[in-house]
Amino acid sequence: MKHFGLKLPARQEKPRTRGLTILIDNGLPCNYFKDTIKGAGHYIDFVKFGWGTSIVSLNLEEKMTCLKENDVDYFFGGTLFEKFLSQNKLDDFYRYCKMYDCRYIEISNGTLPITNREKAGYISDFAGEFNIFSEVGSKDSMISGNSSSQEWIEYIHEDFEAGAEKVITEAREGGTSGICTGSGDIRFDIIEEIISSGLNLDHLIFEAPNKKMQTCFLSLAGPQVNLANIPFADAIALETLRLGLRSDTFHNYQEERV
Repeated sequence: MKHFGLKLPARQEKPRTRGLTILIDNGLPCNYFKDTIKGAGHYIDFVKFGWGTSIVSLNLEEKMTCLKENDVDYFFGGTLFEKFLSQNKLDDFYRYCKMYDCRYIEISNGTLPITNREKAGYISDFAGEFNIFSEVGSKDSMISGNSSSQEWIEYIHEDFEAGAEKVITEAREGGTSGICTGSGDIRFDIIEEIISSGLNLDHLIFEAPNKKMQTCFLSLAGPQVNLANIPFADAIALETLRLGLRSDTFHNYQEERV
């Protein structure tokens, strides 16, 4: 994109491997969905059809066609995987993903009480057929609140070893669990431990459903951090945060220039 002489952080062109922006569709009207993708598709890398919305959406294929036309990939929320798993119907989940030409799937244990080791086993099972986004962290804020940074890092490593392409840190669509407390406070202790652990941040994705969280991750990890659960209304606003064009990150990126 033209910057008209401004010195701004470098951004990869699509298909990007870092600085990913992943929007979440929670059942948006089709025209709003398509208008956003057509107007901001250059800045959008993936759309996640949140939790099980794909099951009840009547215009899912129309949305997917729009995504393909604008070089935006897609996947279903991890809760849908867990629902199929809870009913011992992973073969049906496989067929469902294949029917919709999914190249990516999300595998999580945020709701279903399975261990991370069990989840890693499912990652291994599906990694030969799909690119895997795994998710670490519980949707239950009480459970997440008792998880140490060492556990988070251990589980992330375990998922990578099982075949996950990228690992997502849970925050839900409201920023009230996982990497956040139930009241929405960001757990800086865990985030800072993850960032300083030596893990390749290009392979991590942080859920950041609000501006406070987006600004936090951009400030701690830089403009190339991968962010997910971004509301459709924030597609352009997030890009301005990445580039330091908004007051919240205006002074962040003095060293990283094009």
